[in-house]
This record gives sequence, structure tokens and C-alpha cells, in this order.
Amino acid sequence: MKNSILSKGTITWLWFICCSFLFNYYQTSCSTKIDSQDISNISTEQVTYRNQKFDIVTIDLQKTPIQFFWKNKEGKLIRSLKNLKTVVEQDGKKLQFAMNAGMYQRDRNPQGLYIENGKTIKRLDTLQSGYGNFYLQPNGVFFIENQKAGVLPSTIFSKQNINPTWATQSGPMLVINNKIHPVFKEGSSHLNIRNGVGMISEHEVVFAISHGEVNLYDFAMLFKEKLNCKNALYLDGFVSRAYIPSLQRLDLDGDFGVIIGVTN
Repeated sequence: MKNSILSKGTITWLWFICCSFLFNYYQTSCSTKIDSQDISNISTEQVTYRNQKFDIVTIDLQKTPIQFFWKNKEGKLIRSLKNLKTVVEQDGKKLQFAMNAGMYQRDRNPQGLYIENGKTIKRLDTLQSGYGNFYLQPNGVFFIENQKAGVLPSTIFSKQNINPTWATQSGPMLVINNKIHPVFKEGSSHLNIRNGVGMISEHEVVFAISHGEVNLYDFAMLFKEKLNCKNALYLDGFVSRAYIPSLQRLDLDGDFGVIIGVTN
């Protein structure tokens, strides 16, 4: 019986080990909860619609802010999602989501309105006729004002008293007041990779990017029928890229202008 009794030193040592285990377990549990909360602010899913796969990102602006990126602190064009990831990490942050944010000119200047952090970098393009998807009227503006956002045809946006923190002009509109853009044709053979943005509510923004080539009609129908957006805007085509780690989509290439991003 005497040999089975633990010494005072042994008991102290066992107490120390148990406390260390509980402390480490508590820290790990807290970290996991924090990570889950950070990730849960962005809802991501892969959906199949009309035999096409799409990656979908839904963001509640009341929980998660969205930013636009174009140049780094040195005034150099960021151009790619890889470069954006580097810029974000240099600031001690993590890139949660990124996507090219609209059309651009050859020098990577924004094609149309661009507002960054409340500063108008380029004014609204009001030209009603021109070459390419951008001028397929109506084109539109995606804008963020505090914790609210919107997608409006450019002609309507220009008449509203809106002072957004962030804004990008692109085109064409995909869905306008719950109606598909009138020029789109069902069964069109004009196919491309495509990405766009739509509004579920004034606080909820949804982004979509296709896996394969899709026509504008089907892409617009995705926003209208599957994502329940009354208004949606086409961002771009074959250059489209997205960084969505939770969906294992890690496009880090690209060479474009403005980029939409979420960091933490």
C-alpha cells in the first residue's frame, strides 16, 4: 500500500501537465471559433445551373466590408490576384476573396466610373454607343455606400444623389428590375467565361463566376432565378478570375484593372 501512494512531487508534476493541456485546449478552441466566425461572414458555394457550374460568394455588408483595389501604396498597378494577395499580406492581413471588378482600357485604367475609398478616380462614361459589351446599353454601376450597396443602370445612377465609398462601372446590365437584358438571346452561341455581381438586398451582395463558357442569357438567368437578384451587372469575360479559398478556387494569375476584395 505504501508503494502505491504517489509522492507530493509526482502529484505536483501531474497537476502541471493537466493544467497545461487544458490551457492549450482552451486556446485551440477559441482560435477555431474565431476562424469560423471570420469565414462565416462570407457565404460561398458551388452551384450547377442549366448544366453549368458556378462559384458563388454572398456577402452581408453589415458584417463584412468590401474594398476595391487598383494600385499599391507606391502607385503601381496591382494587375493580378497574386499581386493583390501579396499587397494584403504585407499589411498583415489575409485575403478572403477577390475578383476582377469590371472592364478596363489597354493601360489598365478603369473603363468608366471608378470611385476608390470616396475619391473619384474616373468619371462616369455616358457614351451611348461604342464597341464591345461595355457599351451594350444599358450598362451599369455597382456601388457601395457605407453598409449598403446597389446595382443601377448608368443613366439612372447619374440622376441619383449617391455619394458612394466604392463604385465601378461595367456592362452590360444582366438583370434590370427583375427583367433580363432585352438584347440577350436564349441559346446564343456567344460563349465565354463570365463573372458578375448582383443585389439580393441593399445589404447583401452576391458575386458569381462560371467554371466554363456560358452565354449572357444563361448567366443573367442565374442571377435572376437562382440567386434572386432584381438587378445584376456583368463584370467581364474571358479574363475573369477569382480567389475563393473556401471553394479551393485559387486563381492567382490575371492582368486586369480594378479588383474587388475582402480581407481580415
